[in-house]
Amino acid sequence: MKRILFPAGILLLLSFLLCFPQEALPAAKEGMELWLNTLIPTLLPFIILTGLLIGTNAAGWLLAPLERFWNVVFGITSSGAYALILGLLCGYPMGAKISSDMYAHGRISKNEAEYLLTFTNHASPVFIHTYLIHLCLQDQVSPGTVYGILFLASFLTMLIFRFCIWKGRTITSKTDSENQKTEPSASGSMGTLLDASIMNGFETITRMGGHILLFSIISAFIRHFLKTGSAAGYLLLGSLELTTGLHYLSCSGLPFSVRYLCSMSMAAFGGVCILAQTKSLLHQDLSVLPYVSAKCLNAAITALLVLIFVQVV
Repeated sequence: MKRILFPAGILLLLSFLLCFPQEALPAAKEGMELWLNTLIPTLLPFIILTGLLIGTNAAGWLLAPLERFWNVVFGITSSGAYALILGLLCGYPMGAKISSDMYAHGRISKNEAEYLLTFTNHASPVFIHTYLIHLCLQDQVSPGTVYGILFLASFLTMLIFRFCIWKGRTITSKTDSENQKTEPSASGSMGTLLDASIMNGFETITRMGGHILLFSIISAFIRHFLKTGSAAGYLLLGSLELTTGLHYLSCSGLPFSVRYLCSMSMAAFGGVCILAQTKSLLHQDLSVLPYVSAKCLNAAITALLVLIFVQVV
């Protein structure tokens, strides 16, 4: 079945590009503008610099004084805390990439890396404020409420995975012999490490650009052939590509309460485009299933918290 569906999907997109260039090309242009003007200047420097910190293990010893705090509150090591912090500050898919890089360098165990995937990959604060609060919600909800709901949902997701799903596993154990591997960049000179971090950064950002381009075209394809004027239609767009979904949701005539619920759930889930980016950045030993299940749970908890907040307020 997969051998049939995948080529059929490619042929459909190629046909769409050839038959409806007036819709496909602007969508591709929007995706590339997002990549060129937003992702490259904001994420590429972080990717390069975090590669240097991980390669030299500076991230671990910088956060080591609070080792007990990270272990008690989040159930992670100080090295894992670096993925948590950068994931919160930089947004998708930095949390997942740093977790994967930490595992690849032998800084954390496989269990901890997959556990980190469940709560370190988020929309960045800049994206939340610009696209979610200002564009989609039109500043009708305070930033504190939006951030509070999203972070609380993520924290509750972490607790569920830590004490229910991961129950019985030793998350913060020392990396075993299988994980004690250091990439060539970490064992060479600083010049070698810098070159490897730069090349890794450009490879990562290029992969992200390819995924954004592809999913921008898929979104245009769906808008052309399917009715997306309902809440379900906008949820479908947002579940594929978050930015596109929020943009069209903001232009819809749906009631504010519906837009509020849909946009918050979209932001918590992240979208299939982010999932594809995350999967492409993960070490081959790591499973993407914990991430997928956690994002679905996170979106459900976020929707529930929004409904509770609307009822209370």
